[in-house]
Amino acid sequence: MKLYNVYRHYHGEKLVYLINFAAGLSIFFFGYDQGVMSGVNISPDYVQIMGLESNEALLGGVVAVYYAGTLIGALIGGWVGDKIGRIRTVVLGCIIALFGAALQTSAQNVAWMICSRIITGVGTGHLNAIVPVWSAETSHHKSRGAMLAMEFTLNIFGVVVAYWLAYGMSFLEGGIRWRFPIAFQIIPLIVLAFGISIFPESPRWLLKKGRNEEGLDILAALRGNGDPSHPDVVREYNDILTTIKEEEKEGEPGYISMLFKYDKLNIPRRVHLSVWLQIIQELTGIGVITVYAPQVFASAGFSTSTSQLLSGVNNVTYMIGTLLPVFTLDRWGRRFTLLYGAVAQGISLILVAVLTKPEIMATNPAAYGSGATFFIFLYTCLFGMTWLSVPWLYPFEIFPTKVRAKGGAWNVVGWSIGNALVMEITPPMIAGIGWITFLIFGAFNFLAIPVVYALYPETSNKTLEELDVVFSTRSLLVWNAEKELAEKRKNAIYKSDMIHESEEECQINPVKYNWRSPQWRRMKKKTSCIFL
Repeated sequence: MKLYNVYRHYHGEKLVYLINFAAGLSIFFFGYDQGVMSGVNISPDYVQIMGLESNEALLGGVVAVYYAGTLIGALIGGWVGDKIGRIRTVVLGCIIALFGAALQTSAQNVAWMICSRIITGVGTGHLNAIVPVWSAETSHHKSRGAMLAMEFTLNIFGVVVAYWLAYGMSFLEGGIRWRFPIAFQIIPLIVLAFGISIFPESPRWLLKKGRNEEGLDILAALRGNGDPSHPDVVREYNDILTTIKEEEKEGEPGYISMLFKYDKLNIPRRVHLSVWLQIIQELTGIGVITVYAPQVFASAGFSTSTSQLLSGVNNVTYMIGTLLPVFTLDRWGRRFTLLYGAVAQGISLILVAVLTKPEIMATNPAAYGSGATFFIFLYTCLFGMTWLSVPWLYPFEIFPTKVRAKGGAWNVVGWSIGNALVMEITPPMIAGIGWITFLIFGAFNFLAIPVVYALYPETSNKTLEELDVVFSTRSLLVWNAEKELAEKRKNAIYKSDMIHESEEECQINPVKYNWRSPQWRRMKKKTSCIFL
């Protein structure tokens, strides 16, 4: 008896939406887990039990070790995801994260809390490395961006839920104030762990493992309304198999080889583009704004409670901003989204810097503080519209099938490094140079523009197999690579036309005699025709 699976009952867009809703539940947990500690850290009971009074460094360290866990978990999850499949890796990540969440909820000292935070991070790393891969490999190439953008709306919804739950619990006393918000993350993890089993495996992973019949059935449900003979299904099926055969010629590289060893697929180039895009994302300033927005609100003359409320509303604005790329990311493309986002975000941060300069703020705190608040809201909304989703989508598009899960792991490594870097340098920058901090991060946005323009090719509206061709060029610069690709296409068309002419002139049946086969070569010797 076959177990229930949604792909046997839903086809086409409905199936893709269901898959991405399940993926979004994982991304929701990711957002919630990121945001929950901001409320936990200000709970007096938590600070007392953990012995963190007057120890800001250790307080921040408990939060930071989570990113070490995500880095480790991503590297393990990327390797596991290529071995046992996307679905099983999600279940494994959920189990690890559940164990970590339970330990956090029951923590009695700081060592206990640190270990449980690392374990939770390992589970989250598994999910972050593999869930976007599963989403990218099942979504249609013309709506891949919209699907991931919707998932990241749920990601920021997780941040919003974490913030407002912590705000509501702040009116209570005792351990429940911080233990309940931590325990709440167990709910989406349980739902995901059990619910993911009724969803289809990635057809690309199945075909890679030789499970062709199952892979074709799922591909038919995704692209052909359940019909395996549908032209779109046949075309994508053949493209995937052809790509897999080409990839197998060079073998499957490990993490170190992916980073340094040059090959025909240019995998090291893809790794560096992925890692650096995540680091650049963090350098555009989102961490600074989300962490230090309450300070700016307070400097505008707002009370502590009002500043907290404004921070919560800012998170809601952030979530609303993530709705736009659902409609624009596939139409406008990845490059344009990053470029206009960098310009608008840079301007917003520079204006925040100018308006929070003490000499200016002192002349009219209410007016200039309100202006700074507006541009913080604008910056956060712009980031949600542009730089939030693209660095998570882009890497999962550009890696070949044989290392896509490992590529996702490298992407999480870049995110972990970027987060750790910004969280490390921001406190001394705020303490030492104040408003200039916003000026520096604003400048980083403008520095990102030439990097994106020169090095990051467009990936929208291309199949995952077509992108292997895009990244096969020798040149790293986009404009040179485009010329090289155009020349390759021209030569391919010319060669195809010449072969066609040779077949017609010699009247050799191309179905009976493949032009690369021994039979073709024997026929060639028996004729006076000139063959390519």
